[in-house]
Amino acid sequence: MQHTLAALPYDMDSLEPFLTQQTLFYHHEKHHAGYINKLNALITGTEYEEMSLEYIITQSDGAIFNNAAQTFNHNFYWNCLSPVATTPSDALLRKITEVFGSMEKFKEAFLNAALTNFGSGWTWLVLDQHEHLKILNTSNAQTPIAHNEIPLLTCDVWEHAYYLDYKNERAKYLDGFWEHINWENASKVFADKEHLNTIGLYAIVNNDPDDSMSDYLDELQRAEEISS
Repeated sequence: MQHTLAALPYDMDSLEPFLTQQTLFYHHEKHHAGYINKLNALITGTEYEEMSLEYIITQSDGAIFNNAAQTFNHNFYWNCLSPVATTPSDALLRKITEVFGSMEKFKEAFLNAALTNFGSGWTWLVLDQHEHLKILNTSNAQTPIAHNEIPLLTCDVWEHAYYLDYKNERAKYLDGFWEHINWENASKVFADKEHLNTIGLYAIVNNDPDDSMSDYLDELQRAEEISS
């Protein structure tokens, strides 16, 4: 199975002035594509060649894990951004308010976590194995699906995500990120998990095609195939 680079879910200039076309081009066509190309080269002729991307992440380590995880993280990140303003569903907003006190307090906590995430990495809103909502920082290629946690939202804080537009001013990038969150995507994943009897990513780890999160990830895979 060859993994392919899916087209962005919006035009490359549609996030301006938050992220310029130049930034999206280098981030998507160079960095993201580079992870996919390296992954395909690494898995050719190995046991991982016929595995789904998500299953590779749960079964691998080293360079294969790093490139598979970065492929997934970027796939997910692009779908966390929207050119138009969106709002969370009532169910997700209630959950955020229950856990963090208010949307404004969640915003403060999430952006602070992203600002203080040292070095290269990702800041996530996830559901853990007990379906508790939490903010999570990961370093380098680490990803919550490797630890049976379900991502609802992520912010890429690797410098290549924003340096062309913001130089070293990560805080300004984060302010723009907040205004372009795709809450419809986060709400969709949250709603899917609300209707499951299982907890966490059990079904994905076991390649269960009936899992709703697996259905969402299948949509990403189909997008890859259409764009190739």
